[in-house]
Amino acid sequence: MYRHGGYYAVMHRNKVQRVALSSAIRPSRIGFGCAPLGDIFEEITERNAEETLRAAWDGGVRFFDTAPWYGHGLSEHRLGTFLRSVDRPDVYISTKVGRVYVPAKRGEDSRIKWVGGLNFGVTFDYTAGGFAKSIAQSQMRLGTPTIDALVIHDLDRGYQGADFERHFSDLKESGLEYLKSLKAAGEISAVGLGINTLEDFTFMADAVDVDFFLVAMPYTLMDQRSLPGAMARCIDRGIKVVIGAPYASGLLVDPENPEAMYNYLPATDEHRAKALALRDIANAHGVALGAAALQFPLLHPAVQTIIPGAMSPEQVRQNCANASAEIPQEMWLEMVSAGLIVPESPIGS
Repeated sequence: MYRHGGYYAVMHRNKVQRVALSSAIRPSRIGFGCAPLGDIFEEITERNAEETLRAAWDGGVRFFDTAPWYGHGLSEHRLGTFLRSVDRPDVYISTKVGRVYVPAKRGEDSRIKWVGGLNFGVTFDYTAGGFAKSIAQSQMRLGTPTIDALVIHDLDRGYQGADFERHFSDLKESGLEYLKSLKAAGEISAVGLGINTLEDFTFMADAVDVDFFLVAMPYTLMDQRSLPGAMARCIDRGIKVVIGAPYASGLLVDPENPEAMYNYLPATDEHRAKALALRDIANAHGVALGAAALQFPLLHPAVQTIIPGAMSPEQVRQNCANASAEIPQEMWLEMVSAGLIVPESPIGS
């Protein structure tokens, strides 16, 4: 029988949970992705945000990942409010760099993308100077002078389009070295880079020198195409992986939901059929699909942490239950036999 249960006890015994490679303390295997706290999918109240973070804390979570982009500062503000109620040394915080914010002009609504969030305008900047401004803004929103890990955000070819080469050049010429200098000086403990597509993961796995990749979508229970390329390169280069969006944008929670999302878009019939097939096998072994989705990435030797998001205390508690559920080895073997996960997938023993 394969089981991840028990690490919550470890989390409670250790005062600080580090994702940084330089830490001697065992990293927590589940964190909290704070994107939903930025009103990304729906507007949530301040009280609900606080109760959701408190539920994560009570469940043993000590690693919180946020970004200026999430609600244009709102997620960082809400996390910062919560952090003032706990001992800062007990928490591992990562946020992101690559965007600098300015106040919207009076009478203008500069908010884009999200359902809610704060009214600020944004520009991309991957230079050392831009990163310095971004970090200073995050420190103010979070209400703490110390941030543990900084993640280079949304430097994707598809997202940046014609601006990608310019931004990537800025990163290589000054931005990345600036982040490394902060680490060398002890101001942060790790440098990461966020990845959203297989193409970018494949490119970045050889192109940049970071401590970890924060991978959202290219490695999930639904998709293991990155195994022979980028994930293998991470092993070769000693780069760790943090898995964001382990539920694949929600499809791996409830594939029967007609509004279920996959890769941040409405799920196709093909994707839904695969998720339902995975669910049926999991259920036949007494396992919830969400538990299989959370625990599958953790079986890979490069993966250090998963950071599912949540919009309510109930969702947090479900995440914690999924992460510690008992899963029989036979379930993974049946998924391989059914052609639902590739045979090369690490599935324990």
